[in-house]
Amino acid sequence: MIPRLSDFGLARVHGHEQAIRTTRVVGTAGYLAPEVVKTGRASTQTDVFAYGVLVLEVMCGRRPIEEGKRPLMDWVWGLLEKGEIVSGLDPRMVVMREGSDEAERVLQLGLLCAHPDPAKRPSMRQVVQVFEGEKAEVFGAESSEDVESWMVMKFGSWRSSREFSYGSSSHPTIEQVRLQSLDVSLSSWNSSILDGR
Repeated sequence: MIPRLSDFGLARVHGHEQAIRTTRVVGTAGYLAPEVVKTGRASTQTDVFAYGVLVLEVMCGRRPIEEGKRPLMDWVWGLLEKGEIVSGLDPRMVVMREGSDEAERVLQLGLLCAHPDPAKRPSMRQVVQVFEGEKAEVFGAESSEDVESWMVMKFGSWRSSREFSYGSSSHPTIEQVRLQSLDVSLSSWNSSILDGR
């Protein structure tokens, strides 16, 4: 199963006979995985990251990066650390609040997909299987509690992943993306720059 997400903010009007190609890193700040910002290289794990951000955005009713607010992933992670992750739900998600176990699982899964360390992200097959209710079997666990333990183990210490750190945040700000893209464009292996919408 291969994740495929599109950033429609990058869509351009062009003729069907024209092939649009670019050697530049493109994407919308907030959805770009930290490793893409740093290296300019995308993978299936970078798509899993964007999917996790999308899940959190839908569940929380917030954009990934908003002026004057903590980045969405860091905010939700802080709520998880306090044991208040369900309080991050969009108030319009009344139905989800009533079944807070499911809401909590979806928020945790969104965070896991958006983990700054690509090795700690699940595959899209695992994500789909969790949504289809195959929770325990997917992770080689016998019960839901084992799945939660697996998720905690996969999370590890989010804040200790220093190679993915951007100051006090685990995810880059718009300004850091711009500065990092300049570094990427000046590196010897790639002449990439970042274009956002």
